[in-house]
Amino acid sequence: MEFNKLFDHTLLKPEATEEQIKRLCAEAKEFDFASVCVNPCFVPLASEELKGSDVNVCTVIGFPLGANATAIKAAEARLALEEGATEIDMVQNIGWAKEGKWEQIAQEVYALKKECGPRVLKVILETCLLTPEEIRLSCLAAKKGGADFVKTSTGFSKGGAKVEDVKLMRETVGPELGVKASGGIHHYEDVLALVAAGANRIGASASVAILEEKAKSC
Repeated sequence: MEFNKLFDHTLLKPEATEEQIKRLCAEAKEFDFASVCVNPCFVPLASEELKGSDVNVCTVIGFPLGANATAIKAAEARLALEEGATEIDMVQNIGWAKEGKWEQIAQEVYALKKECGPRVLKVILETCLLTPEEIRLSCLAAKKGGADFVKTSTGFSKGGAKVEDVKLMRETVGPELGVKASGGIHHYEDVLALVAAGANRIGASASVAILEEKAKSC
């Protein structure tokens, strides 16, 4: 995989504006990133801005808490897909994970994967709130539900991507699922360490700066 295609170029701040989303999309086209990741209200705009490119439109569902009812998450995903999203990053119900409700998590993932069909579904675990065993069991529930990726973090909780969490996630899901590292990734060396641990997608708002840092290091 080419280095630039690791990145979901991300802007999820609540104060994001249309002009900032347009700039995000322009950067994604210039650097040929895997996708842009935007809040659901910006999916139509991003889809229009990226028309004719091979950059995907990713959006977040049940974000950032994961505590919406499953029916609401499914409806949110359905609308986003109708409006042009091609990848969905859903937040798992973290309370269910803390309570060990693994079958309910798997069923919720299945409900969203049913909406996505062949399009990519990533499940955000929010690893900073989970024990290693809860991370492992969350990965298994996501896999059982039909997810395409498991993802570390929203970037809105008390911690982001950690190498040891990515390694555990990769060991748990094996080669069948993708692993996305997201949250607090700002430097080229961060990316190298996370990829070495098993990540094959990186969610970052600093994607352009990371590529520029890589170019200087070569």
